[in-house]
Order: sequence, then C-alpha cells, then structure tokens
Amino acid sequence: MAVKNEHIKAILEGLPNEPGVYQFFDKNEKIIYVGKAKNLKKRVYSYFSKDIFESGKTAIMVRQISDLRFIITETELDALLLENNLIKKHQPRYNILLKDDKTYPWICIKNEPFPRIFYTRRKIRDGSQYFGPYASVKMINILLDMIHRLYKLRNCNLNLTPENIQNKKFRVCLEFHVGNCLGPCEGRQSAEDYQQGIDNIRHILKGNINQVIRILQDEMQTASQNLEFEKAQQIKSKLDTLEQFRSKSVIVSPVINNVDVVTIVSDENYGFANYMKVINGAILQSQTIELKKKLSETDTDLITFALTELRQRFESDATEILVNVMPDTYPADVEVSVPKIGEKKHLLSLSEKNARYYQLEKLAQYDKLNPEHKTDRLMEKMKADLRMMEQPRRIECFDNSNFQGTNAVAAMSVFINGKAAKKEYRHFNIKTVEGPDDFASMQEVIYRRYKRVLEEKQPLPQLIIIDGGKGQLNAALTGLEKLGLNKKIQTIGIAKKLEEIYYPGDSVPMYLDKKSETLKIIQQLRDEVHRFGITHHRNKRSRNFLQSEILQIPGIGNATFEKLIIQFKSVKKIKEATAAQIADVIGKQKAAIVVNYFNSEKQQADEVN
Repeated sequence: MAVKNEHIKAILEGLPNEPGVYQFFDKNEKIIYVGKAKNLKKRVYSYFSKDIFESGKTAIMVRQISDLRFIITETELDALLLENNLIKKHQPRYNILLKDDKTYPWICIKNEPFPRIFYTRRKIRDGSQYFGPYASVKMINILLDMIHRLYKLRNCNLNLTPENIQNKKFRVCLEFHVGNCLGPCEGRQSAEDYQQGIDNIRHILKGNINQVIRILQDEMQTASQNLEFEKAQQIKSKLDTLEQFRSKSVIVSPVINNVDVVTIVSDENYGFANYMKVINGAILQSQTIELKKKLSETDTDLITFALTELRQRFESDATEILVNVMPDTYPADVEVSVPKIGEKKHLLSLSEKNARYYQLEKLAQYDKLNPEHKTDRLMEKMKADLRMMEQPRRIECFDNSNFQGTNAVAAMSVFINGKAAKKEYRHFNIKTVEGPDDFASMQEVIYRRYKRVLEEKQPLPQLIIIDGGKGQLNAALTGLEKLGLNKKIQTIGIAKKLEEIYYPGDSVPMYLDKKSETLKIIQQLRDEVHRFGITHHRNKRSRNFLQSEILQIPGIGNATFEKLIIQFKSVKKIKEATAAQIADVIGKQKAAIVVNYFNSEKQQADEVN
C-alpha cells in the first residue's frame, strides 16, 4: 500500500528503532487507534507496506490516517502499560473495546485514627488502603459481616485524634451500648488494640487467613495460661468464624500460592477474559470481562490487553501467571506458563469454564433481545463449520425406512433459518425399487424430490443432509447429478454412531464439536426425519395389514374396505361392532358376509384351544 500522504511519509522515515506507543489520527485530529511496538519503525511502517491490509477493517482504518505520533518508552512492557492507559482514556474507534465500564466496588481501610472499614466505588488518593475490586456487592457484604463479627470497629465519622479523645469531646453512642463498638471515642479502647485488629483484617482481605488463625491461636493459648478464660472463649469464637468462612472458600490446592490465572475465549466479534486470583490455595477473587474486537484481533492480542488491564485493576503483585494462550508481552520478573497437567491445569480449566459460561450467558441475553441476530449468528456459524459458500437458510434432510424388505418409504424434514418447518415435511413411497435396497431408494427419492422442485420452480435448499455414511451420500449425489444439481447444492452425510460428517469425494470424515450449535441443528433435523419417517412407515404397515386381512373375505373389495376403515379405524373395532352398525356403513348383504366371516374365524380359534 503506497504512502500517498507526504506528511505521513516524512514521519515514517524518521521513526526510531525503539520500543514505544504510536497513535493514528484522522482528518479531524481525533485518535482512531493506539498501538504498542517493540520496534516503532518496523511496526508502524508495516501498516503502509503489507499487502495483507489491501482489504478488510485494517485497510479501512489506514485510509483514514491523516497524522501519526509516537512516544518512545524504555521497554516493551512500558509500552504495553502506556498503550492500555491511552486506550482507556481516549477509547479509539479501532482499538479493542472493554465492554464492562461499570465501577466495581472496593473495600476501603480509611487513612485516619482508629480506621473505619467500608465499601466504596470511588478511590480517593488520601493514603487510604483499598482492596478489590470485587465483582459483586454480595461478596463484599459477606466479608464485612465476617469482619464486624470478629472485631468491634467504629462506624462513626468522628475525628478521633488523641487530642480530641483526651479533651473528652465525644461520648459513646448506641453502638457501644449494644456491643458493636468498644468506645475508642472515650478512650475505652487503646489505639494499639484497635490497630492490631486492623492488621489482622488486612491479612484476611489479602487472603492470608491462615496467618490470622495462627495469631489468634497464640492469643487464646496465652489467655488460657493466664487463666483469662472469658477472653480465651471470645478468641475461640473468632477462630470458629474464620474456620467457617475458610470452609466456604473454593480451595484448589494448598500448594498454589499467589498466582494469577487469566484465560481467553473468543468468537468472531467478542473476546471473554476470566481472571482468578489465587492465594494460599483459595480463589480469592474472580472476574470476567468482555472485549469487543475491532480489527479481527487474535487471542494473543486479546489476552495481552486483558492481562495488563486485569492486573492493574486488581493491583496484583503475583509472580506467576497461568494462561491458556501466551501473551506477546508480559513483565520480565513474572513467570507466565500454559500448564498441561496437574492441579495448575485443573485451575486453568476452571477459569476457562468460567469464561465460556460468561460467553454463553452474554450471547443468550443478546439473542433474547435481538432474535434476528441469533438467526444470523447461527447461520454464519453453520456456514463456517460446514465449509459452505453461503448460509444454510433452508436445509432438507432425508432418511429411508423399511421393515424386513417390505413397505419401503422415505421421509424429508426441513429447517428454515434454524427452525423446523413442519408444513414442508414430505413422505415418499418407494416406487421403482424392489427389496431392501437403501442406496437405490435414496437415489430415487432425491431424484423425484428435486425434479419436482425444478418443475414447479420451488426454492432449492442451500444444504442437503443424508442420514447415512458414504454409500447413502453417493447414492443421493447420483440422483442430483441426473438433474445437474450435484455441484449446485452442498450435500453431506451424517453417520449415526460417531456423528461423522461425510463430504462428496472425501474419504476422511469431519467431526464437529459435540457441543456446537451446528451439530445440534443437524441432530435435530435427523431426529425429526426419523420421527416423521417412522410414523409414516408404521401407518403404512398397519394399513397394509388391515387391507390384507379384510380383503381376504370373499365378496369384499377395495371400495367396501375403504368405507369400513373410515368408519371403524381398525379390524378390532370392526369385529366388536354389531351387524346393524356394519350394515349402516356397507349394507345388510355385505354386512352379513363380514359378520359370518369373523364368527367362523372365532369358532375355529375356539376349537383349536
């Protein structure tokens, strides 16, 4: 792609071979893209030289560039952090968009004498300490409830400086009298005792519950030795509360400590990144974020962006990170790996499961709000999964059915836009094939079906599914070839046992993901054609049985048979009917013949018994 803008060309020639961040601007001087680079000159110049960008979203972006600027950084990691901050600040049109723009809650330990502890959505730089963020207020309430049961903390906003307490400016309130506060405002609790509780709470919020338990156990032992049994009992109650809380935590492995887990799953338009913070073997925090793709970003691009964002958000200092896709940039002092076996692999699978569940949940919500989007998405996915040139808006599925070589029939089910169109279903009685020849029967049915479609100028399907393996598929293709349609309609076969998908001329079957929506649609089509075909086959066998039994009666022909079946529905009901009831349908003379035949048949059966 030739550089036509002389201003851009001059900047490109002066780019340094250094790590840094580059920014693209449009004609309105608005930032449309921010990127990082290990080598600014090579990376930026590639946008204007690679043929790969001749089409697609990247080419559209490049055509809009009127100016570019760059910032040199010390390292590639510095460039990554700066890129992340600039994207969040400017939200350029062509950068990955972080979809969840909610302000998540934090637990704050206020920077003040006798610190208060509360949750907030605003971080104020006043020296206070913040823990989080947390994905839900429910989790915060559980933690705060446990903290207030362990330690009697004040919740007032009084300025409890030593001078104010010494001058007795305050009096204890109702919280003191009901036992929720130890009265530091009147000097009833020392700053040292209060601070010891705050220190233990910090350990709890960091996930170091074991350390707090050890401290309390030592205090309880000391109190017992000093015969302070009431104090020892109070400490024991705190230990019970901590043990109860720890038992509810998700323990993955006691040997995994201070580890971050980040996994990414994605589709054509979105990426979903799950983050889990693991301390002392327990999952302390977990959150999934949604990323909107803008330039067909890869999973590597997405996880690199997500890893930086999530570690900054959670202020993580973990020295080990487990991922399912390796990022292209990460801190040099951090170990990043993709575990293959063991407990770390189990932890990674758990994180990936959370990301996939979040993905399905988001898609379900969006599909519910926009049904047309669901149909378009499903059709596009089926097109990609089945390697088709167009979306399978109309799908027709065929199956044969016979019983010991008799009563051969076939059936066709139809799905339009991914849903059953039952009015379009069809039955076929095999006319030209003698005996149980499934291949010849399939060829006849396919030929008859699409010969009529062409003659009546009905819409052709985009996809034909044959219930069977290579033999059935080849028979169907022969029928299509006679009509000149074998190369105009995508035709596949599905084998029953292993759900193998066969393509024309390909001896090796394709296997779809067992959980994929494409396979589920194919299975539904096959189940429907089975149900429809078996019902027709059963009705035909029953009708033939009735016809063969009644037509054995001398003097009873097809016209009489039709009248009897329409009225009584079955041979059993004919046998149970009175002569007068039968005479009302076929007349007295023929009714007498039928009644006498069944009576003699019954008499012969009694004599045998």
